[in-house]
Amino acid sequence: MHQDARPHVVTLGTAGGPRWWTGENAGQRAGIATAVVVGSAVYLVDAGTGVGNQLMKAGYDVGDLRGIFLTHLHSDHTIDLASLAVFGLFSVAEDQEPIRIIGPGNRGALPPASPRAQTPPEPLNPASPTPGTAEMFERLMHAHATDLNDRIIDALRPSPMDRFIASDIEIPAASGYHPNENPTPANLEPFEVYRDENVTVTATLVEHPPIAPAFAFRFDTAEGSVTISGDTAPCENLVRLARGTDVLLHEAIDFDWVERSYGGINTEAARASMDHHRKSHTSPAQAIALAERAEAGTLALHHLVPGTTPLEVWLSHGAGFSGTYLVPHDLDTIYFGSSRNEARDLTTTEMAATR
Repeated sequence: MHQDARPHVVTLGTAGGPRWWTGENAGQRAGIATAVVVGSAVYLVDAGTGVGNQLMKAGYDVGDLRGIFLTHLHSDHTIDLASLAVFGLFSVAEDQEPIRIIGPGNRGALPPASPRAQTPPEPLNPASPTPGTAEMFERLMHAHATDLNDRIIDALRPSPMDRFIASDIEIPAASGYHPNENPTPANLEPFEVYRDENVTVTATLVEHPPIAPAFAFRFDTAEGSVTISGDTAPCENLVRLARGTDVLLHEAIDFDWVERSYGGINTEAARASMDHHRKSHTSPAQAIALAERAEAGTLALHHLVPGTTPLEVWLSHGAGFSGTYLVPHDLDTIYFGSSRNEARDLTTTEMAATR
């Protein structure tokens, strides 16, 4: 295992979107996943495509994980959760505490149909159309039962249900949360979702319609903090959660790409996709404004959509931020807290020159 006592994040994967990005710059960014490293413990936020390989390239394995935190249940954030559990069985020690999987609970209601729908679409799996984290993980393991039972019965391997414990985040009842009527309650105070000797993890609800709930997470350590936005439009709850954080990792979308991709297509599906991107995501300029208001020391853009937008496009916004502005590549390291001063920060120019 890689050893570095200074608290830091490793940007395992920096692309968003439920697809493999093609064209120029294809393959340079894996699916969204971020490791928060404190001492010998690793805390994973989201499990995008390729996360297992990226974890190994960073010098870690699944056995190093204390917890897996899911910001929301869109597929680009969860698609490799099953592989972490099924393949990761070979890395988890027998005497190790089970790895926690913590994420959104059952939505409780389907979202309303797009106003552009001529007839309401039929939902998939109507008997249970909005499973939460615990139910999703159980279903994923059941889908792999043929493989797993071979190994459990013949090779005497453990069940992943013994090595991983999946649980749903309980939203404070007083918040007034409702998945359709009030998915992002105003003035929500951050609330604790996990604590151990290394970190305290707090969460808030962010604005990523139509999915609900959608969370941002903040990791506080003895030396400093990092906040990870999840997917969100500009959101006051995120500003409150990130107040004074050392590093804010915030999603960003290239709205020029949205216009190029959908603007010339005269279909309701294309217009609905444009509607979604505009109401559910954040531009680099908006992310900078949020980071300024939160007084974050460093802003790092990730969950980049599309994953093939040239680096210089993202970097071109950096002059608008008064702190340190980063557009990390996959497998970059960003230190935070008091240790951050021991490592030279990469400037935007240096970031562009490193690859």
